[in-house]
Amino acid sequence: MVTIANIHDSKAAYLLMRVLKDMCSGVKVILADGGYRGELVNNIKKKFGYSIQVVISAYKKQGFRPIQKRWIVERTFSWMDYNRRLCRNYELTFDSAEEMVKIATIRLLLRKI
Repeated sequence: MVTIANIHDSKAAYLLMRVLKDMCSGVKVILADGGYRGELVNNIKKKFGYSIQVVISAYKKQGFRPIQKRWIVERTFSWMDYNRRLCRNYELTFDSAEEMVKIATIRLLLRKI
């Protein structure tokens, strides 16, 4: 989901959960970073039935270590940066920006076949 920069992820989470629910997605557990802490987790569980697992890093204590499953997301973002249209925001609408992300993901999947 693509949102404008001044909307915090925790605010956009409700909209994202509604979209997931409308898609009849089989998603049950969502991995999230520290921006999704607090009562948001409980509210999403009550309202939508999704379980949010917040992954917090401990860089200061342990030094750098890849966080469980989060490195997969970061790696995917770096692969998507190979697409010139995704490394900067060239799109005029959010819908076209979202579609470009989908096209880039499809290209990544096709290269893996």
